[in-house]
Amino acid sequence: MTPFTPLQRLVVSVAILASFVTFLDGTVVTVALPAISRELGGGIVTQQWVVDSYLITLSALILLAGSVSDAYGRVTVMRIGLIAFGVASVAVALAPDPLVLIIARAAQGAAGALLVPSSLALITATMRGEVQSRAIGVWTAFTTGAQLIGPLMGGLFVDLLSWRFVFLINVLPIAVNLIMLGRLRLPQHVRTVRVDWVSGALCALGLGALVFALIEQERLGWASPAIWMPGIAGIILTAVFLIRQRRSDAPLLPLSLFRVRNFGWGNLSTLFVYAALSLNGFVIGVYLQQGPGLPATAAGMASLPITILMILLSSRAGAWAGKLGPRLFMTVGPLLMAVGALLLLTVGTDFDYWWQVLPAMIVLGLGLALTVAPLTSAILGAIDESRSGIASAVNNAVSRVAGLLVVALLSTIVGGALDLDGFHSAAWVTATLFAVGGVVSWIGIRRNPAEPAETDAVAPATPGPVR
Repeated sequence: MTPFTPLQRLVVSVAILASFVTFLDGTVVTVALPAISRELGGGIVTQQWVVDSYLITLSALILLAGSVSDAYGRVTVMRIGLIAFGVASVAVALAPDPLVLIIARAAQGAAGALLVPSSLALITATMRGEVQSRAIGVWTAFTTGAQLIGPLMGGLFVDLLSWRFVFLINVLPIAVNLIMLGRLRLPQHVRTVRVDWVSGALCALGLGALVFALIEQERLGWASPAIWMPGIAGIILTAVFLIRQRRSDAPLLPLSLFRVRNFGWGNLSTLFVYAALSLNGFVIGVYLQQGPGLPATAAGMASLPITILMILLSSRAGAWAGKLGPRLFMTVGPLLMAVGALLLLTVGTDFDYWWQVLPAMIVLGLGLALTVAPLTSAILGAIDESRSGIASAVNNAVSRVAGLLVVALLSTIVGGALDLDGFHSAAWVTATLFAVGGVVSWIGIRRNPAEPAETDAVAPATPGPVR
């Protein structure tokens, strides 16, 4: 195994820290939501917006950010993203009311969109072959770790200090990364691509309008012009975005990829599975504090069995899928997670974590460990290596949009309040989404991926992790 050179170690360290803060901030906030709501008010609507304002800008701009990184230079874009993320994090921590908090969270998401593709682009631009694969593996391990430890760290900060300190976690790693970035000496970047700013704006505005309508309809009703007008506008803008991608010579979202069987069906399965995961993570983190009254740290630790099982079994599941094919694992895994979600129906007024929640977490962890690596293999293995970057970025965007939409629908799912009945309703919906994801995989996924489509070339893009 060839060791990393000093430059390669520096590149990997910079890439990990840049993405770490983005993924950490996306998960650390969940257990802070009840405390935010208690201090600033707004109830479940504020909680939804705190999560979704971040996801809207992050998911809508991540593909555009890949083009920006290619056009203006990875180091330059990353430096801008780090500074902007740090400033936005401080603004969130100092927010005096829900509106300022939500605007600052949206700014965080926009800055985060600059960090993920530019960080991976540094790796792909400076390494090749086995060294590149190993570097991406290290990057994935650390960024996945950020998502897994986020709820626990958030709980500790909420209980011991304040929810505001949750958003200051990133300041130190951002400062360290800016220092390391200043030491990074790479060849002069040559602008190679044209940035489709119009498509980026269409995607962001379309998603934003749709999510606004979905969240606020619980309060204002679908008959209100303040709801149906943004809803229709969101649908139209999203449709125009898709039409533009179909006709563009250099699309942000190359629709031709979805004609590859395993890529198309795999992303459809991703939509359902990651919608279920996002719903489950949100509900567990919030309800265990608002219902049984657990402290934030305990609520963050509730999902720890899932983390442990993922660490222990994911690589083995990937190896098994390599021998037997991904279809079986992508079917059994989500169906097993559906059973785990149904076990949460045992949660009652006399709360007992060990008998009512822990069994569900174990089953969910087993199912997730069986699903993630085969899902990644099925989707990226179906696409030619030369297009694996954009394929991964698209799948990343699909998973984030899935979480965005299901959180936007949370009030409808739980009936307006995350009480015990709402918790049970969320468990039913979560189980249904997991089950549909498993059925989709059984119908569409095959052992031998479809031959990569020989379609019009697309602009180079930066790879992102399949989440």
